[in-house]
This record gives sequence, C-alpha cells and structure tokens, in this order.
Amino acid sequence: MATKEINQYYDATASREARVGLAFAVSLLPKSERNVNVAIDCGCAAGADIAYLRQHGFSVYGYDVEAEAIARCTQRFRNDVEVSLTQASFNSFSYPTASIVYADASLFFCPKSDFDEVVTKIKGCLVVGGIFAASFLGHRDTMATSDYDQDVFWSDVLTTDETALKAKFADYEMMKFTEHESDGLTVQGQPHHWHIFSMVMRKVNH
Repeated sequence: MATKEINQYYDATASREARVGLAFAVSLLPKSERNVNVAIDCGCAAGADIAYLRQHGFSVYGYDVEAEAIARCTQRFRNDVEVSLTQASFNSFSYPTASIVYADASLFFCPKSDFDEVVTKIKGCLVVGGIFAASFLGHRDTMATSDYDQDVFWSDVLTTDETALKAKFADYEMMKFTEHESDGLTVQGQPHHWHIFSMVMRKVNH
C-alpha cells in the first residue's frame, strides 16, 4: 500500500516535464525508423512519462508494483485505448515487443536477486535498433545509506557503479551516459544527496 510520502511523490510528479533521457530516447526513433510503435514504462508512477510517450505516437504499456500508481493512471488514461496498465513487479511483468523501454528512477528498487533476469527480459523484448533508457542509483546516494527510511518507501534498494553498468550493457551501443551528483530537497522537503547514472542505449544485435 502506498504511504503518505509515496502519494506526495505521485502528486508532485504527475505533471512534470519529460526528463532529458526520455526526450533523447524518443528523438533517436523518428516515426519513419520505428520497427514497432510500442513503448514500455517500467514503474509508471502517476503517468507523466506515459503522457509524453503518447504525445509522440507510441502505444504504451505501463506497469508499477504500487496499486495506487495503477489506479491513478487508470483514471488519467481512462479514454485512451493505446495505454495498457498492469500492477506488476519488474520480474513478473510480461514484456511485449517494444521499440523503447524506459525505466526512470524505478530500477533503483529492483531486488538484487531479480536484476539479471529483469535485464534479460528487457533486452529480449526490444527490437533491433530499439532504445533502452534508464537511471540507476549510485553508492553515494542518500537512498543507499542508513538515512534512507525503508519502511516509508521501498525495502529493496539497488546500487551500482559506472564500471558494472557498462559491463552489463556492453552488447548495446551507448548513446548517452551521464553521472549526476548533487544535493537538494526531496518533494517532501527532506535533504537528499543524489547520485544517479543515466543511460540511453541502442540494441544492435539479436
């Protein structure tokens, strides 16, 4: 069940603009070059990224482990037959064939024991030339420390580093790799140190 803090996050991000990684991923697949006009939003939250992908002509499959996220998106896209929503985890979701898979601030919470299998599923669903855009949590992020309240948010937090990420996706063409590190406040007004790796990759082989 979503906590008050999670609901605050949904409220704050429902109408946010698309992040640079998603906009760049979409720009890499102009309509004339799309093999499949399908996108997957992994951890769809309140649906901001679904809305952006729909604006750019993609049919979107969105999933989230939180029932509240799916309820919000179901209401938001109730009249859009090109949006399919599922309450599921990273590992339980059935990935359709897609030209974009997007995972913004969501794979942070993939259990370590599931990560390799989830990556295999994501790689397997993408068409050749398809784009995987995602962000991953670095070891210096507040969520990777004892200051992170696992009872309020999620109990599983996956951290990694540049070397491990580039090795994991060595079979993909790296289109953009950015390491972000900064201090600021969360949407709940709490101090936070962000340490995030953002990646946009193209599938080049079967």
